[in-house]
Amino acid sequence: MGGTRGGRGGRVTAPRRPQVEEPQGSGDDTGLNAIRLLCGGTGTVTSSQGAWGKWGRTQFCPRGHLVAFRLRTEERQGRGDDTAANALDFRCSQGHLLQGAGTPWGSWGAWSPPCAPGGICGLQTRVEPPQGRGDDTALNNVRFFCCQ
Repeated sequence: MGGTRGGRGGRVTAPRRPQVEEPQGSGDDTGLNAIRLLCGGTGTVTSSQGAWGKWGRTQFCPRGHLVAFRLRTEERQGRGDDTAANALDFRCSQGHLLQGAGTPWGSWGAWSPPCAPGGICGLQTRVEPPQGRGDDTALNNVRFFCCQ
């Protein structure tokens, strides 16, 4: 699922932290703008990111590591305001669910197959650059990579 606008960022290695633009009311909405993974508590990695929004709170698996995800996306609206990716949830190796901050638009995609045994350790995002006077969507899609 996910959108197709914008180019893919570089692949990076991997808890998590989303960058989300809150609903703008009558303005142009973008929803999810970026995803940041924390690596072993010592560093962070982020693939391409949109220009809007604020970083949300950092979430950690109580035990274990990230093993699966699902993305909430909105289909093209035609004449309406497009947002593309809007929220992201993760499942931890011990079954805990990390519910992502985000916006309410769109529908949830299916859960990814679980990464085993090493969990999620990298990501690549597809982000549409700012459109100027056009309709901005920011983060359109994400690909996560599994550790071996």
